[in-house]
Amino acid sequence: MMSAPVRQSPKTLTNCSKGQLVGFSRLVNTMSSQKSPDSRRLYLQIADRLRTVMYQPGFTSQGRLPPERALAEQLGVSRPSIREALVALELEGRVEIRMGSGVYLTQTVPPELHKEDAAVEEMGNSLSDIMGARAIFEGAIVALVAPLAKPRDVKALRAIYDTMECECQAGRSPADADREFHIRIAQMTHNEVLVQTVARLYDERQDPISAKLLDHYEPEDSWFTALHEHREILEAIEARDAIQAQAAMQRHLKLSLKRTMTRKQLS
Repeated sequence: MMSAPVRQSPKTLTNCSKGQLVGFSRLVNTMSSQKSPDSRRLYLQIADRLRTVMYQPGFTSQGRLPPERALAEQLGVSRPSIREALVALELEGRVEIRMGSGVYLTQTVPPELHKEDAAVEEMGNSLSDIMGARAIFEGAIVALVAPLAKPRDVKALRAIYDTMECECQAGRSPADADREFHIRIAQMTHNEVLVQTVARLYDERQDPISAKLLDHYEPEDSWFTALHEHREILEAIEARDAIQAQAAMQRHLKLSLKRTMTRKQLS
């Protein structure tokens, strides 16, 4: 459930016009009057709130929505959640995200769309939730298998890592090798349920909401940074160090999320 919105003094919204402040006030009042619990994904709840006010006079400036930070402050939620909500609205065709410029309405009149529309519900889980779950599952898995790693396991992981490195150096995405690396670690448990869970969570990055987020916001150098993080995981497994392996895995997944959700901000 969303927390109560945080009211901000107008002087803190330096990037907003007076007209936008009126729109913000309507947004806060709309959220405050919504008392019934909503178990849907947080970014969909936020998208609902934005959808009710963003076509009203004064909320946008020449069709441009307020900045992420201002929206987050008014709704009392995190900027990553705002970012996911804006991407959801773009997938609906309501806004256009222009990198380096801002978020703009695509129409001045709201298109018809029911909240229960299957297309909305099938956007996928929040990327923040996916990566959080992966950090828990894969952190525990690598801590379990690291002390028991056999030479053939280390050799297999080393070969996958080398493939990732070659792909990066060639200017290609090492996503396939990355997926194989994470699944290969899960396979060291000899537990098919864990393997399937890791694979399913990894593949959720292809769901509409996650794929669009990554397309817009993942930094160009992200894979080179991730390559170093994979090396730390591999070296901890080679050392049979459960604590370091778990720390390296969780650090990698948390930083991976951070790179997408907090870097390359919109103007």
